[in-house]
Amino acid sequence: MQAYSRNELLEAERQIKSLLSKLYKVEPKLKPGSSQHSLLTNRVRALEIALSLIDQKLLSLERH
Repeated sequence: MQAYSRNELLEAERQIKSLLSKLYKVEPKLKPGSSQHSLLTNRVRALEIALSLIDQKLLSLERH
């Protein structure tokens, strides 16, 4: 696994939070069950997982 600096992780976290905010605003405009809604839901979940992993990594860096 590639090592990332704390600054890189913080910037990635900021970017993901920004993108998630935009996606959350679009979601109510899409018809549930449509392919666009399913794709958006899958992307949101993937970004939430990425954000969680970044947060875990930042916590582990703070402990060391």
